[in-house]
Amino acid sequence: MKAGLVKMQFPSCQTPEQPLGLYPLVNRAEDAALLFQNGITTLQIRIKDLQGEALRQELAATVRLAKTHKARLFINDYWQIAIELGAYGVHLGQEDLHTADAQALFQAGLRLGVSTHNPSEIENALPLQPSYLAIGPIFGTQSKQLDYPAVGLDNLSHWSRSLPMPVVAIGGIGLEQLGAVVRAGANGVAMIQGLQLHQADGAEHLHTLQTRFAENYQAWSKTPNDEKPFR
Repeated sequence: MKAGLVKMQFPSCQTPEQPLGLYPLVNRAEDAALLFQNGITTLQIRIKDLQGEALRQELAATVRLAKTHKARLFINDYWQIAIELGAYGVHLGQEDLHTADAQALFQAGLRLGVSTHNPSEIENALPLQPSYLAIGPIFGTQSKQLDYPAVGLDNLSHWSRSLPMPVVAIGGIGLEQLGAVVRAGANGVAMIQGLQLHQADGAEHLHTLQTRFAENYQAWSKTPNDEKPFR
């Protein structure tokens, strides 16, 4: 990222009462609308197949939806457009940290999420004091070929306890894995394939995911810190 980052700290995006929670990743406003209508409060729009005005219009439509539903929307990669549209936040990969203007993001009041996959990338992101760190892949994933080894629950638990900002778990997480991931300390759980959004029972499955997250987060929150797993 560009210079001027000394002691910068991006705004928080969660409270103990309202964690980041289930965190879907979608590529169209229509999917965002469906998720918001079904109670999703945190979402990332990640578009790889549009450019120019078509891209801007799709992002603008999603920002409008998020504001209508008072949801936390993170735009993947396109930080200049996010500032222009007054988005809630931006999510950047490691490669984007060298080109994005953190000072401009900070001054615009946007939240910042950063992708990390290993200890060195976590250390690389920490000086920015982002709003959250996404860590993964926790497990193997079907959405893309793995470029990094799976993190696993042990490392997720360690980083969730030791890092000064919330951790979003990502990678290979579905309904079966969700409870264990939340009990390992994840404040948010990113999902793509695990959403099953366009299946016949998509809305019911989404409700089940939200309930599973809430139940496990509540149980984890009530556990004394010295009894929480720290692997």
